[in-house]
Amino acid sequence: MDAFIIRGSRALKGKVKVRGAKNAVLPIMAAALLTDERCTIENIPTLRDIVTMGKVLKHLGMAIEDNGNGALVVDSSGLANHIAPYELVRTMRASVLVMGPLLARLGKAKVALPGGCAIGLRPIDIHLKGLEALGAKIKIGRGYVEVSGKKLHGAEIRLSYPSVGATENLIMAAALAGGKTVIDNAAREPEIQDLAKFLRSLGAKIEGEGTSRISIEGVQRLGSATHCVTPDRIEAGTYLAAGAITGGRVTVEGVVEEHLKPVSLKLAEAGVNIEVDGSSITASIPGRMRPLNIRTMPYPGFPTDMQAQFMALMTVTPGISSITETVFENRFMQVAELNRMGADIRIEHNTAIINGVNNLSGAEVMASDLRASAALVLAGLVARGETHISRIYHIDRGYEQIECKLRDLGADIERVKE
Repeated sequence: MDAFIIRGSRALKGKVKVRGAKNAVLPIMAAALLTDERCTIENIPTLRDIVTMGKVLKHLGMAIEDNGNGALVVDSSGLANHIAPYELVRTMRASVLVMGPLLARLGKAKVALPGGCAIGLRPIDIHLKGLEALGAKIKIGRGYVEVSGKKLHGAEIRLSYPSVGATENLIMAAALAGGKTVIDNAAREPEIQDLAKFLRSLGAKIEGEGTSRISIEGVQRLGSATHCVTPDRIEAGTYLAAGAITGGRVTVEGVVEEHLKPVSLKLAEAGVNIEVDGSSITASIPGRMRPLNIRTMPYPGFPTDMQAQFMALMTVTPGISSITETVFENRFMQVAELNRMGADIRIEHNTAIINGVNNLSGAEVMASDLRASAALVLAGLVARGETHISRIYHIDRGYEQIECKLRDLGADIERVKE
């Protein structure tokens, strides 16, 4: 396995460009199953999760060609298989997103119950209830979910929680269903807006994305399109936090400022100077940092995917900060490792209380999931001495060559074999 060695206490300075959002690429790749024509998806980062999704889709019959320029040309005209097996989907929860498109296109899907980061149960019952409303029959057994329904029909669906994955699966299934579907209490994330934009470019009739009420008028077939994926707001937020935690000045380029507001507003509240110049955002520290109280919420609230990075930032912020996690029940897995580095964090139910310390110290730590990995990297950047982070395959799921980008900003970080 690979590991990172970080020698900290260096202020990061410079510019870094983000790539397409992983959480937008994955549903868009799945959505390409809905058409039998070729599509080109641009601005795709090289990530483990995207490689995994590609393997799933190829198993189903999709042809995928990497043009070598950050774009994939995909062709589902040969789609024939409706089974996504456990050995392919066990490492990535987003694999469940093939369920809606397969059901709409082939009238059936059999998908292994998904895996992914160990950050909570994340049941898919919201997906299944919505698909049932569209006319699907559900069968669960032996670790698989089977859905079937030759003629899906429009329906009024109210989600019990604004689940991102369920909203995406239902939008895709409804795109080819007969009649009109309305999804109430839908998730509003930018990645859902990007999925709707891609589907509309194929000929789908979708309105209301970005609000809690999305309408889809089913069409008989979809065509081809070229689509450039929206920038990764979580990658951008992570680099802004890296600039802040090291007391440096980092400019993140190629972002959508509106998508980053929940993060940039909290950084500003903590005393970080935020400058916006078109599609670039700069973070710098003009003075003393201030503690924060954060509560994760669905978009446009503070993103759960930035909770761990902000926890790392708060470990060296004077005063007492708190982070309440409302989205996932087991997403404080970075706490024990941060405390090994000298942080002072305690957990009370679903809230982390962080008492800022003067310094963190380098230590041997272990990554447990994608965003916890990012938190340990940030902690290593500010810590005194050398930090050794093992099991960094987690971070490769969501950050493209993070060590190279950090080195370009002045970090002393290297990837080594354990």
